[in-house]
Amino acid sequence: MTLRTLGKSDLKITPIGIGSWAIGGGKWEFAWGAQDDKESIAAIHAGLDRGINWIDTAAVYGLGHSETMVGRAVRGLSERPFIFTKCSLVWDEAGNISHNLQAASVRKEAEASLKRLGVDAIDLYQIHWPAWKGCSEVASPGSIEEAMGELAKLKTEGKIRNIGVSNFSAKQMQRAIEVAPVASLQPPYSLLARDAEESILPFALTHHIGVIVYSPMASGLLSGAMTRERIATLPEDDWRKRSKNFQEPALSQNLALVETLREIGRRHNATPGAVAIAWTLRNLEVTGAIVGIRKPQQVEGTVIAADIHLSTREAMEIEQVMSLQPA
Repeated sequence: MTLRTLGKSDLKITPIGIGSWAIGGGKWEFAWGAQDDKESIAAIHAGLDRGINWIDTAAVYGLGHSETMVGRAVRGLSERPFIFTKCSLVWDEAGNISHNLQAASVRKEAEASLKRLGVDAIDLYQIHWPAWKGCSEVASPGSIEEAMGELAKLKTEGKIRNIGVSNFSAKQMQRAIEVAPVASLQPPYSLLARDAEESILPFALTHHIGVIVYSPMASGLLSGAMTRERIATLPEDDWRKRSKNFQEPALSQNLALVETLREIGRRHNATPGAVAIAWTLRNLEVTGAIVGIRKPQQVEGTVIAADIHLSTREAMEIEQVMSLQPA
């Protein structure tokens, strides 16, 4: 896979990155259901064996469990991949998640992540959310400016190598870069989530901020493996059961889109999910796409996205189906 430079950083990353949200396991607020730890590690190794050179995780995924699994997976490797993780979402002993941008909290999170990951420095440390659960920023302790200031100190100390932000608006990114350089933005971006196109991606392009998008397959909905029957049997602790995209009336339209992606995929000997990922990568503002991998056998169906070059005609086919989607 051709490497791409992430913003103004010295990180040269593959177009596809390993996402580890789901490997956090079940029994937390935004879980994907139970996950076998051995399979998680095998999936990460399969992705690395296929040339992927970065892993994205977060402290809150599985309340620390995802970072622990990533740490185990990379331990002892002769060549370690880049590791990206996040701060700002914290939890108590009961597993209740809250938001904190205070300097002391950011530092405490960084130290805990370094320990779970088993590394001396985090290659990209991102503010996970500028605010949380629809609350205004003033409802959370600290501020974007305070958190960025502490991240700058952690970078000077060598505990993190680059600073990133996730789920930030253009205005929030402006506030962040006034405190310290921002290497990357991580927004949700897929055929079913295109709000970033309006102002966020253009801002990143103008300010030379790299973009690594998450959920390019809309949390598996566009993978080609999702059916009504499978959705009906998702475990109760899988957050997707509560998502509007996985429910009618949107579900029928979304599954129709998958069939269009499937037809295009046949021309490239690829899965619908790979086509969905390739669609995000054709945007010049996008540096890379985070693809969640839970099983080793999922790797081949996703890494091929880096080699798919959608034609103008194919992009128009997709847009035509999208135009039929309800507002």
